[in-house]
Amino acid sequence: MATIKDIANIAGVSPATVSRVLNHDKSMSVSDETRQKIFDIAEELEYKKTKRGSNRNSQNRRIAIVEWYTEEEELDDLYYYAIRIGVEKKAQELAYDVMRFFNNEELNHLDQVDGIIAIGKFSTQKIKELELYTKHLVFIDSNTLAYGHSCVMADFENSVIAVLNHFLEKQHQQIGLLIGQEQTSDKTTTLSDPRLLAFKNYLTKKQLYQEKYVKIGNFSSESGYSMMKELIENLGEQLPTAFFMASDALAVGALRALQEADISVPVRVSLIAFNDTSIAKYVYPPLSTVTVFTEEMGRQGLQLLHEEFQHPGSTIPRMVTLATKLTLRKSSL
Repeated sequence: MATIKDIANIAGVSPATVSRVLNHDKSMSVSDETRQKIFDIAEELEYKKTKRGSNRNSQNRRIAIVEWYTEEEELDDLYYYAIRIGVEKKAQELAYDVMRFFNNEELNHLDQVDGIIAIGKFSTQKIKELELYTKHLVFIDSNTLAYGHSCVMADFENSVIAVLNHFLEKQHQQIGLLIGQEQTSDKTTTLSDPRLLAFKNYLTKKQLYQEKYVKIGNFSSESGYSMMKELIENLGEQLPTAFFMASDALAVGALRALQEADISVPVRVSLIAFNDTSIAKYVYPPLSTVTVFTEEMGRQGLQLLHEEFQHPGSTIPRMVTLATKLTLRKSSL
């Protein structure tokens, strides 16, 4: 098994430097090139940190929840908050100890955990870094099968189709989309949202897709407000009669812009959002939305990790895809 000294010799740095880099010591004054070189060598040598208590029984397992959001960002996006709560509730049932790391926090003592639940979107490099701590890794809300790790996803494509079919059944022909664009936790990779592709492909087949009805911002109420306000100003009477919003937060902001412009929801414009967080029920009118079973995503993620503990070396990486449900309220006709 490779040691820190082996990595140091190849990288041409001191063992202390290697140790601090692998422990994500951001106070360490080292170039990005050297830092990347150390991680690459560690991966090539299949270096694994020495774990304390690696023979702990299931009652004393310790897991880490690694989030791609900061704590403040999570509070603004209850989708990921609910996923984390699901993981923690399942961990309590299994009597697992839990350590939690938000995106802006040092990964201290991560070498002391038996497994990691990673929530959100992570770059290839970040996945490689997490692999240095443990082989027991499960991702939630990312498709990581190509990296050899089990994952949990929501059924995005069919959820979009359900929304569009509902609009079409209600005779809507002009359908718009407000959606956000995300980056990985380390901001190195811009991600494509599968819902944008599903929306475009489905309406293109129906000869109803129009680029001018689609706006891309970020997943915040402020972005929803500004994008809808811009569409109202630019399109006037040609504003679509229905919109799919890729998050509840986007819908809340868009709803405010429509109300300020005296555009009636749902009489003039119907809205259907995504996630069904608690806020969806308490705005006026209450939001129709795609219900995503976020807590269950968290529970399923930890169940996958639990099965890896129970059958080490014999589990095949797999994806659990959870269905969604279209929940209709008063924001859509």
